[in-house]
Amino acid sequence: MTELQLISTITCPQCRHAATETMPTTACQFFYECAGCGVLLQPRPGDCCVFCSYGSVPCPPIQQDRSCCG
Repeated sequence: MTELQLISTITCPQCRHAATETMPTTACQFFYECAGCGVLLQPRPGDCCVFCSYGSVPCPPIQQDRSCCG
């Protein structure tokens, strides 16, 4: 089994600001406020969380081939 990656870089689709964050392992993160422009990011349709939509690494449950949030 591959070791989980818990660090992901979220890139804002509006202003391209990038921030490195630690992903939660016990809950999905549905909202993320961009520190660059203040936009509130939400998951894209079909994605479970902001890390799966805008992060460099998908969330821990998805990395483990499990369903997220559910």
